[in-house]
Amino acid sequence: MEDFKPPVTRTERARRLGSRIGRVTITRGAALIRHIVDDYAGALDKDAPRKARIGSGAKALAATGGLLLTLLTLYTLLLIPFTPSIRDLKKAKVDQPSVLMSIDGKRIASFRRSNREWVPLERISPNVVNALISTEDRRFFDHHGVDFKRVLGSAAHSLSGNLQGGSTITQQLARNLYPEEIGRSRSLTRKLKELITAFKIEHAYSKREILETYLNTVPFLYNAWGIEMAARTYFDKPAAKLDVLESATLIGMLKGTSYYNPVTNPERAKARRNVVLAQMEKNGHLNASRRQALAARPIRLDFERQDEDQGPAPHFARQVRKWLIEWADENDYNIYLDGLVVTTTLDSRMQAAANAAVERQMDRLQAVADVEWALPSSRLLSTNPGAYAAMARRIKPFAYFRSSHAETMDAFVRESAQYRAAVDGGMKPDDALARLEADKDFMSKLFAGKTRLQAGFIALDPASGAVRAWVGSRDFDEDQYDHVSRAQRQPGSTFKPFVYGAALLKGMTPDTTFVDGPVEIPLGHGQVWRPTDLEPPSNAPMTLADGLAYSKNTITAQVMAQVGPNKVADLAAAMGVNGSRLDAVPALALGTSPVTMLEMATAYGTIANGGTARAPLMVTRIADRDGNVLAEFDGDGRRALPENIAKELVDMLRGVVNRGTGAGIRAQFGIRGDIAGKTGTTQNNTDGWFMLMHPQLVAGAWVGFNDARITMRSSYWGQGAHNALYLVGDFFRQAQNGRMIDARARFGGGELPEPAPARTEEAPIPAAPTPAPSQDAPAPAPQDDELERIIEQARQATDQGQQPGQPAQ
Repeated sequence: MEDFKPPVTRTERARRLGSRIGRVTITRGAALIRHIVDDYAGALDKDAPRKARIGSGAKALAATGGLLLTLLTLYTLLLIPFTPSIRDLKKAKVDQPSVLMSIDGKRIASFRRSNREWVPLERISPNVVNALISTEDRRFFDHHGVDFKRVLGSAAHSLSGNLQGGSTITQQLARNLYPEEIGRSRSLTRKLKELITAFKIEHAYSKREILETYLNTVPFLYNAWGIEMAARTYFDKPAAKLDVLESATLIGMLKGTSYYNPVTNPERAKARRNVVLAQMEKNGHLNASRRQALAARPIRLDFERQDEDQGPAPHFARQVRKWLIEWADENDYNIYLDGLVVTTTLDSRMQAAANAAVERQMDRLQAVADVEWALPSSRLLSTNPGAYAAMARRIKPFAYFRSSHAETMDAFVRESAQYRAAVDGGMKPDDALARLEADKDFMSKLFAGKTRLQAGFIALDPASGAVRAWVGSRDFDEDQYDHVSRAQRQPGSTFKPFVYGAALLKGMTPDTTFVDGPVEIPLGHGQVWRPTDLEPPSNAPMTLADGLAYSKNTITAQVMAQVGPNKVADLAAAMGVNGSRLDAVPALALGTSPVTMLEMATAYGTIANGGTARAPLMVTRIADRDGNVLAEFDGDGRRALPENIAKELVDMLRGVVNRGTGAGIRAQFGIRGDIAGKTGTTQNNTDGWFMLMHPQLVAGAWVGFNDARITMRSSYWGQGAHNALYLVGDFFRQAQNGRMIDARARFGGGELPEPAPARTEEAPIPAAPTPAPSQDAPAPAPQDDELERIIEQARQATDQGQQPGQPAQ
């Protein structure tokens, strides 16, 4: 049996070809160079006859020219393997983007090189084609990719100081299709690659196909690629209905889209349009009188940007795309050309529910932040978000923050690109700061971005790791930063289950008792850590189960001291928090090491799955455009926690939602069934977290500002139980009512424990959340007299110097 020989790559073929050519060139080139040297020596020999010297000089020049031509030819041959293949060119002609499908058969995204809609040549106005050929390549139908007559004419003009381009439509198409492979720099290598690719295109395409492909790939600014998107963007009509003036305007832009932009430079664009009209007259597509009449008309636009459809889960699609590109490269596919059909794990109904929950609840929480930071008083005005939503229409958002945080505002400006540009341009720092702070539009945009409350949300199936919903930010168009997979934030008390899980592994039980008293933990070098809660310690015995349910820092710190930070960090990593660095220090017990939402959801999925950890699964199958399955994927599980320990941890986390800090998930959103979870809040109300487990679904949410120097103002609304929990509760309510999950499902079977009286705060605050009346109904808005009472209450608190976070009576 013959040994298997792997296929020879394009790079290896090029190396072998270059090696053979190099050997021949060195051998024969050396002899030719010796002859050239001898001829030059003969031409310079003063003792030789004049006729002999002229003959030697002529031979030397001819040989030099021949050598240069030979070297150029050899170099061109070497470049051929580094240009797109005929196979690649044929793929580009039938450009078919890959599509992402949800698990329930809905299209959720497509992967295109650019924002365009491909239209056949028959659906493009003949005016466009006539304008294009007349202006860019009038001998288009006569050459084979390169117009040598035009090249020579262009060279002559360039030598005289009048730079002109000599590229044909085919050469321009080569650059449009393969900008990375060919490049844009003015170099011999780029030009040779362009020529080679143009010849290949002429071999692979018909002339009509070249025109169609060119017109569908050329850029027109404003994220409009191709003539169809350009026609809609500038004239609000399809390419088939473009008239002569509109066609000439768009074709005129090709010489320089920004320079001849009809939106920003209408006079310049009109002059260029008239040049195109003149070329159309010259080539017989217009008579003189009609050209003159058209040239006198102004440019009339019907401009509207054509936004690219991001689909229902843009952050998820971006994450899949990064993975898919690697898979495609390894398996010789192109995600932009080969029309792959990728079946993902996303559930379109759950994604819609997640989008709605994030939008609805974040709008309400934004109103809370806007109002709280608008008023001088830091007093809690209401536990009903509807009160703030009504007040938000009557205040200037964050007005008090702006007036009371001058240094922070200065820092925001100094960190901006506009400030750096001004200073780099020679302006003094103080002058740049003053000028920008005096610019109302700049400050408004800067501060609006800083004060926009953000969120991340994910839901996954713990049994398989399959991601069912993913919301990376409130609005992808405004914030493309992914708060699920990229943002690393301190998880606060949502990290505590790893501490208690390690304690159970060590032999403790949920009934193991510690005293809720002052705690001092030596850190070495004379330092002592004294963790506290918002309320004074009770000095009473408290079980592990209650310590977790009521999120007691004093109890958790004592548990950490006995278990050890290294054990806790190792367990968290085994359960799924394995991409972020965990500092193995005592304070890790309270969630001080930043992690991602994706990691936390994965780890909670391990708990819900009986201790078996599964990596997040996003794709289940890849098929080609004809439906042939190319690959299938299934998540692999590994034991991270003994099943009995996982069951005990689930039962302890049931206490959080039945009687502890997460009880609002039942009281406010009416979630039934067997659920368990954990709230989390970080110092100064910077981050709010909530994780919820159901036998069939794990969901988590984070709420906070991108810039940690801005936080929720009151300790009530800064709690994860009063921000992130709202997103998860809204989502689960929709999933439950829509029967996307089975409310009868149980962790490991058996009956639910009887819920104890609820306690809804990580630290007690007298006011309690107001239950929502129905699934989609907003919290009731206060009446006008209630608004007046709240506003008057804020004024009185300001006069009396109320302390931050103190609740209203």
